[in-house]
Amino acid sequence: MKEIKHFINGEYVGSASGKLFDNVNPVNGQVIAKIHEAGEAEVDAAVKAARAALKGPWGKMTVAERTEILHRVADGITARFDEFLEAECLDTGKPKSLASHIDIPRGAANFKVFADLVKNVPTEAFEMATPDGTGALNYGVRRPKGVIGVISPWNLPLLLMTWKVGPALACGNTVVVKPSEETPTTTALLGEVMNAAGVPAGVYNVVHGFGGNSAGAFLTAHPDVDAITFTGETGTGETIMRAAAKGVRQVSLELGGKNAGIVFADCDMDKAIEGTLRSAFANCGQVCLGTERVYVERPIFDEFVARLKAGAEALKIGEPNDPSANFGSLVSHKHREKVLSYYQKAKDEGATVVTGGGVPDMPAHLAGGAWVQPTIWTGLPDDSAVVTEEIFGPCCHIRPFDTEEEAIELANSLPYGLASAIWTENSSRAHRVAGQIEAGIVWVNSWFLRDLRTAFGGSKQSGIGREGGVHSLEFYTELKNICVKL
Repeated sequence: MKEIKHFINGEYVGSASGKLFDNVNPVNGQVIAKIHEAGEAEVDAAVKAARAALKGPWGKMTVAERTEILHRVADGITARFDEFLEAECLDTGKPKSLASHIDIPRGAANFKVFADLVKNVPTEAFEMATPDGTGALNYGVRRPKGVIGVISPWNLPLLLMTWKVGPALACGNTVVVKPSEETPTTTALLGEVMNAAGVPAGVYNVVHGFGGNSAGAFLTAHPDVDAITFTGETGTGETIMRAAAKGVRQVSLELGGKNAGIVFADCDMDKAIEGTLRSAFANCGQVCLGTERVYVERPIFDEFVARLKAGAEALKIGEPNDPSANFGSLVSHKHREKVLSYYQKAKDEGATVVTGGGVPDMPAHLAGGAWVQPTIWTGLPDDSAVVTEEIFGPCCHIRPFDTEEEAIELANSLPYGLASAIWTENSSRAHRVAGQIEAGIVWVNSWFLRDLRTAFGGSKQSGIGREGGVHSLEFYTELKNICVKL
């Protein structure tokens, strides 16, 4: 059994307190490692190392030198692809067929995308008149924001962590990362790649632990952390905002969602079924952009429900190494308890269980895993907890609608606004409806199609700020105006 240690100032170190907690494989329930829990001392050491690196060699590098190193980081992940893949699947339980096509390639690509972007991002310049007639020149320069606290989630551990670390480092910042306690391994392993790529000590630091009275709380409260970026549930985001208010530090928050899919009768049914199957059940439903509410125009409602049921029942549940598996376990037994509590609420509230609703029968060697069935319901009222609260599991509720106006009202009825998907072959309707949906991203006849240059983030209770392309650079830099009297 291995130990997962903190990565501080270029070295792996244990906790002074000796506190350890279990890293559990959700596929079979077995403990696969012991994780060191950071106290205030480890977090403080990590922040001090990050501050020193900011003033040291990293801060003195040119953009070209810095981005060349980040390309080497991306290449280092790719060179150790199988090792990262194995670690990610052991932590999350997701099929290798999924992680090998999304998690690890995107985890590496995030360094190259932002390294290339930062070399070409423009600022601004203005000439102005002055009373004496000589004039003045104003020009903007971008400077690193400083030490960034990065708190990353467990559903796409490497991808979403590097989605923050990549642009932060490209802009010249240093980071202290607190990965989810459920999925620490690839974040820790990245320290080896950073060292091999020539990233100076202290630029990338990792501390492990939990939220309250642990690494997360110590990091967000640390006065020498200049900004905090977080992906996770809304309640935790509110806690981080309160901590960041002391010292008036900026936050970037990508929070919860209860995303709607709208399926019009003029859709391409094959596209709508395939897309909704992915958006409801990919990664076992543990995707912030996933669809848990599906609104279907009444003339095609019965056909859509029947075909989605058939698609859900055709999913192959299995362990990560099964090449035919496309549906894995949930991330933990604790999360399974939450998901199953909603499965029970649906039954208690009189839902029609179209398919699923429980725990699948698994072979003996997998019986201890955090497995649940892909589940579809109909018949619940609009104010049901199952319809209004984020479950973050492989499930969706399908409800009919009669008019375009009704569909828009239903989609916008909740305090969340992260993502939505619209299925229609009428281009005028697609533009008209998309413009009225209160969400940070709206897909038309697709789902999870992402250009990394575009803005990503939520509205309402789904977050603050935008990530992606130049929008990430705006968070990770301070734009300074220099005024020169001529």
